[in-house]
Amino acid sequence: MRIALGLEYDGAPFSGWQTQPQGNTVQDALERALAEIADAPVRVICAGRTDAGVHAAAQTVHFDTPAARPENAWVRGVNAHLPDSIAVRWSRVVPDDFHARFSARSRSYRYVLYNHAVRPALLHGKVGWFHLQLDIEAMRAGAALLAGEQDFSAFRAAECQAKSPVKTLHQADVRREGDYVIFDFRATAFLHHMVRNMVGALVYVGKAAQPPQWIAELIACRDRSHAAPTFSPNGLYLSGVEYEARWQLPTNGRIIAPFHPLAF
Repeated sequence: MRIALGLEYDGAPFSGWQTQPQGNTVQDALERALAEIADAPVRVICAGRTDAGVHAAAQTVHFDTPAARPENAWVRGVNAHLPDSIAVRWSRVVPDDFHARFSARSRSYRYVLYNHAVRPALLHGKVGWFHLQLDIEAMRAGAALLAGEQDFSAFRAAECQAKSPVKTLHQADVRREGDYVIFDFRATAFLHHMVRNMVGALVYVGKAAQPPQWIAELIACRDRSHAAPTFSPNGLYLSGVEYEARWQLPTNGRIIAPFHPLAF
């Protein structure tokens, strides 16, 4: 039997998604909790791995198990064995050919940046922060140059293991909500640190250190050393994973909600 789960988590206490020997990852915590309900070891596969400090509002995973349990056991039962910073939101029995990673049509990330002279306290770790006022129109112009099929080598971490730096960015939006600047990106797949590197470059544009056209120059040069530093992981959220309707997942795996600094 194959089960799909929808998760949300605060990434701050964890060393990222992927399992590590010390066991302090989201995957490790989830697999331990699932094993309690399945009465056997469980291995999960996620739609998109997140780095240390990165959060998820809508992660999707799947796992195989011979254990027959009520659907609610994979939600409330698993949550009883998870730390408070991770929650299973829904579960579905899915066909054996469903794959959390390979069946995904697109992935969405949101970066929430607090743009104020004074750093935040209540939202520490949940938002990024930049103290100088940012020019949103310039940032929008720069973001528009990121859209489409591009070689994103200039926004790729040195340790990235992707076979190709060419990705198709379907959405690259920037808007202001009061003291918050919201970045929304959607692509079939992302390179390692790609979103944080795009945010860093757009902040350079927003603070007038570079013109919007600089984004096109970075894409053309394909050289990471010419771009801005990688931005903080604090405000980054995996905000949705899109699947075909035939899989019958809640909202097809995507989160569609108005912005609120404390919730998605």
